[in-house]
Amino acid sequence: MGDRRGAQLEYSELQSAMLDEAKRRRKAQKIIAILRHFLGREDLSGLTVADVGCSAGFIADELAKAGASRTVGFDIDVPGLRKAHERFGGAVEFVCADGTSLPIPDKSLDVVVFNHIYEHVVNPDAVLKEIHRVLADDGVLYLGLGNRLGIMEPHYKLPFLSYLPPGLADRYVRLTGRADHYYERFRTRPGLRRMLRGFRVWDYSLPAIVEPTRFAATDTPAAALLSRVPSAVLRSLIPIMPTYLWVATKNPGRPRGPRLSRPPEPVRTR
Repeated sequence: MGDRRGAQLEYSELQSAMLDEAKRRRKAQKIIAILRHFLGREDLSGLTVADVGCSAGFIADELAKAGASRTVGFDIDVPGLRKAHERFGGAVEFVCADGTSLPIPDKSLDVVVFNHIYEHVVNPDAVLKEIHRVLADDGVLYLGLGNRLGIMEPHYKLPFLSYLPPGLADRYVRLTGRADHYYERFRTRPGLRRMLRGFRVWDYSLPAIVEPTRFAATDTPAAALLSRVPSAVLRSLIPIMPTYLWVATKNPGRPRGPRLSRPPEPVRTR
């Protein structure tokens, strides 16, 4: 994985989706719903929460509104952080920091959100190691993870783009006029499991599909259709699912929320 790529500075200037407030807030509601279920809580009151890769701050703002006693957003996206501070600086601390070196003490965070970020960073394994350092022993990490084998690449809306080696992917995005080169680096499900090898992981991907209203996962046109697909069929599609919704802990723990028709399942990472 690695990498002569430089860091993606000013990402919010490159991807307008980061400034789509309605969409970002919908994503935040999904994150919060999953965290609430895993923690068995009504809200995040009394918890110290961080959004690693916060950009313009919409998700961090929603985490603060969900009751977090302290909310911190980390990013290297200076224009995004400036916008975030201007709008939400009264409720959220925004810090310009690389994910591999967070300026925060060991075991000081109760909840960390790392949502659709790993493919953009130069060394995601180092970022996860750093998150492991700052997460409390009984803390929880939420991960939204794109899958390399998802058929439609999410940033450029080109089929099979993420399947290609970097050189061919660069040519593909140039030929279609979408970009000068393809920066993102996705991993397959086995690769993601290895990336999380220091954690214990629970998979909420299928529960969110089966019960989209409970998990605020009605934000895609296919949500209603997928919720009616038999579980056996959904399970067969796991290797090519475009996104995995995982919750990770440092020590053994289980979801504490009410019983679901499709419970989250443990993911083997070791």
